[in-house]
Amino acid sequence: MPATPKARLKGRPVPSHLVPTALMLLGSISLGITFVLSAQPPMVESTITNRPIQVTGDGYVSSETCQACHPTEYASWHGSFHRTMTQVATEDTVRADFDGVRVNNVHGQPMQLEREGAEFWAEFDDPQWNEPEGDPPRIRRQVVMITGSHHQNIYWYSTGHERSLNVLPGVYLINEKQWAPRSAVVLHPPGQSLAMQDGHWNAICIVCHTTLGKTAFDTPYGSEPIAEQLIDTTVAEFGISCESCHGPAEAHVAANQNPLRRYGLHVSSASDQTIVQPALLDPTRSSQVCGQCHSVWEFYDVDGERLANSHGLPYRPGDELRDTRFVAQPSIDRTSPSIQTLVTNDPEFVRGSFWPDGMIRVSGREYNGLLDSPCFIRASTDDRTLTCFSCHTMHKSSDDPRSIFEWADTHQVSTDMNGDTACLQCHAPIGADLPAHTRHSETSSGSRCYNCHMPYTSYGLLKTVRSHTISSPTATETAELNRPNACNLCHLDKTLSWTADRLRDWYGTPPPPLTVEERTVAASLLWILRGDGGLRAIAAQSMGWAPAQTASGTNWMVPHLGEALGDPYDAVRFIAARSLRSLPGFTNFEFDFVAPRQARIDAAVALLREWRASSASTTRRDPELLVDEDGALRIDLMRQLFDSRNRRGLFLRE
Repeated sequence: MPATPKARLKGRPVPSHLVPTALMLLGSISLGITFVLSAQPPMVESTITNRPIQVTGDGYVSSETCQACHPTEYASWHGSFHRTMTQVATEDTVRADFDGVRVNNVHGQPMQLEREGAEFWAEFDDPQWNEPEGDPPRIRRQVVMITGSHHQNIYWYSTGHERSLNVLPGVYLINEKQWAPRSAVVLHPPGQSLAMQDGHWNAICIVCHTTLGKTAFDTPYGSEPIAEQLIDTTVAEFGISCESCHGPAEAHVAANQNPLRRYGLHVSSASDQTIVQPALLDPTRSSQVCGQCHSVWEFYDVDGERLANSHGLPYRPGDELRDTRFVAQPSIDRTSPSIQTLVTNDPEFVRGSFWPDGMIRVSGREYNGLLDSPCFIRASTDDRTLTCFSCHTMHKSSDDPRSIFEWADTHQVSTDMNGDTACLQCHAPIGADLPAHTRHSETSSGSRCYNCHMPYTSYGLLKTVRSHTISSPTATETAELNRPNACNLCHLDKTLSWTADRLRDWYGTPPPPLTVEERTVAASLLWILRGDGGLRAIAAQSMGWAPAQTASGTNWMVPHLGEALGDPYDAVRFIAARSLRSLPGFTNFEFDFVAPRQARIDAAVALLREWRASSASTTRRDPELLVDEDGALRIDLMRQLFDSRNRRGLFLRE
């Protein structure tokens, strides 16, 4: 999706579930052609004026039309989080309680939530109030739409200005079943307010959270730009629909009215030119189907943005993605005119999404990571090319024993691709003797390909995700780039020097020059004490990761996670508290990450007091963990590291 905030296997067989069986063919014919063609596109929501609406057209006919002929694929898509990326607010989709609920921990005065029949309403401080004195007026608005259904519900209300939407001051965290301030769930500089302008959803979220979204901001000539702006936002479908990945299906539906053609007696899936099968495209273009949303990109020029505003984005599955948009890849084009223009207009463009060497550091942009992976770069010369479909599937296969929810909850990873099989399908010789390659026992988490070559170095939505740039760990990436390396993300109790020595001895990897601290203090503590806000979040998350806890022990983590409870970044505090609850003896630890500062300090002091009184506090007396031989914390060294913290504000474009 656009990165800047604006009021803006090759040669793989066709999956078995795409091939109709004789039973399916006979059963469908016996039901009659009228059944196959009975599904109709949803009614045009012409009577709705207070939110964007679904409108078929431009060759788009909706996923409901696909259901009749592809019920299995429709069922798995329907259970995916792609479908529910954007939903109309209804009794079935709203996860939070609106029955007379008062929400205190949001921006400004408490938010009051109410139900009126099937409608949802909220009263809160007017976010458009910008007077230097006085309290903002209260406004009451109807909640009409939702984005997110996996980790968070972000609620959008009708602004009263045609189809323009704005966001509630609180976000509902689904797993935690709690509300949090909108700014608290985004990693951004403390004290910096987030834009909450009318039309935010229409201009930005629509791009990747719907199918063929048309913002349709139109300012009549000679009028005031805001007061008279016309907003007639429409989408072909809310959420990521069938046609997002397969392209507009009107021609496909028309051509397949003949049941003999429809069930492949005359036309195979590979030769059907009326629809796109992403898995059958060449490696580059198949992954671009995912990359249209899972990437950091921008328009080439204002004309391209204006075209998208009125007609929707021009990219269709099977097209060359870069023909119509600039996909940022700082690792190779840092000096390109396009990058330079973006940085001129937004100095934090690169830093907000990428590590210093150009590796992506935010979640949801996995295509940018794939672009820099050697396995993908070999696309034109190697039949073992890596693509998105090497590991992920858009439809759960018939031999997958997981429920649809389990499949969706694990990022739609294909059957058996959650483990080493994903890599060993191309690197089979390594699998013959894993310990010889990994220098860990075969059952160790250190022998899992993902953990070493796709570590958790991307951040978003209050958690970390695996890097999709497949790389090998080095101490250099940490010493020179301040990017966590896979070894120290697991061996949290070890120094960077320890990692450098082993990579040198095992693989001949040259060690970088290291500072005194990098030789004497565990890398994870350097990250959580003096790293930037994003690095501190990653370190805190790693301390809650089970494989790292097994490799490193946990009794020493409490005071350092306790220190993170006072972090100026809301997101770091949230993650630190969650990791603390994963430690033995602290399952019921209570902490409000957005409570007043003194309350947070009191909670951290009480935590440290409890830890000191426990036997765990005397178990490890390792200097690299900043504990002296008497078992006392080296507060002086912790303070020195804290004083050298990277305090430059960081806004990650999640």
